[in-house]
Amino acid sequence: MAKLVLTCILLALSLALTCNATNYMVGDTAGWDLSTDLDSWVQDKKFKVGDVLSFQYSSYHSVDEMTKDGYESCNMSKVLRAFPSGNTSVPLTSPGTRYFVCGNKLHCLGGMKMQVNVEGNQPANSPVAAPQAQPQPGGTGTQPSFKNNNPTLNSAGFSLDGRRDSLGMAFTALMAFWLWMFQI
Repeated sequence: MAKLVLTCILLALSLALTCNATNYMVGDTAGWDLSTDLDSWVQDKKFKVGDVLSFQYSSYHSVDEMTKDGYESCNMSKVLRAFPSGNTSVPLTSPGTRYFVCGNKLHCLGGMKMQVNVEGNQPANSPVAAPQAQPQPGGTGTQPSFKNNNPTLNSAGFSLDGRRDSLGMAFTALMAFWLWMFQI
């Protein structure tokens, strides 16, 4: 019996240690916007392979992933990927430097751009990214502006917005097992 309990504890802890991807809400409560100090926002973050950048913005903005040259000069012909939907999740799947700008050149020149350095010392067990919003036929084309700092939930309903949540999941699973095992 003790071996079974020890095995379950070790299994729960091993799962907790592997579930450590973070979903970053770009700009926190201000979102992806001209008023956001993106340089300061990025400064204290350590992005790792498996993390996700969530951009939320109004229809006046977009997110373009750029080459380094395009980023530095706001040259809109150097776009690698464009995201115009208003709600964009970008998984960080490999180490290296990534460059993001607003697709409006004047906004980019005004500082609405961000350089992200992704560290590669973590396995790439990336969470599933949020689906991209699709324009509706006959719609106005405007996107809502979601500017909040609520944690993002994965498909199981658990928060991906912090590494401590996986320990909570492991503890909950362990308690449920003990209740079931000992019929308390």
